Amino acid sequence: MKILLLFLLFQLFHCGAAKNSMPRSSEYSVNDISQKFSKPKNLEARLTRLQYEVTQNDETEPAFQNEYWNHHEEGIYVDIVSGEPLFSSRDKFDSGTGWPSFTQPLVKELVIEKSDYSYGMKRVEVRSKIANSHLGHVFDDGPRPTGLRYCINSASIKFIPKDKLKETGYPEFLSEFGLK
Repeated sequence: MKILLLFLLFQLFHCGAAKNSMPRSSEYSVNDISQKFSKPKNLEARLTRLQYEVTQNDETEPAFQNEYWNHHEEGIYVDIVSGEPLFSSRDKFDSGTGWPSFTQPLVKELVIEKSDYSYGMKRVEVRSKIANSHLGHVFDDGPRPTGLRYCINSASIKFIPKDKLKETGYPEFLSEFGLK
């Protein structure tokens, strides 16, 4: 039992090193998406059971058994509910935890942090601003330069490859990958 508990604690707090972390400025308008978005009434039918439980009921998906923990393609990750642009592959790193980890948000204004005292510990929960989706948690054990590890549930995000940014409505982020 103690070994299992130690393994689970390791999974929650372990970290690796980032590929690329850099501050960015974006032309993305937070107001544009907030004016366009209205949470669908049929959200439960639109999402998988796991996506719904994670984003709406603050659940956590299994480590190493999720879509993006070992995903290395270049692009951005958006909220599965609203499409808010949240993270970039340029800030993704292998934390060894089994969940996608990032050193910083793509658009800081779209990621909300709040105190979480569940499971008898103090953590910082991460939620999307517009859809209020539970994304995961942020820890202060990440690599330089931010020292942060945004540990995110794959079930809460959708990947947009860099070559599809324009056609899917995210042309503002082409420069993130040296594209026009």
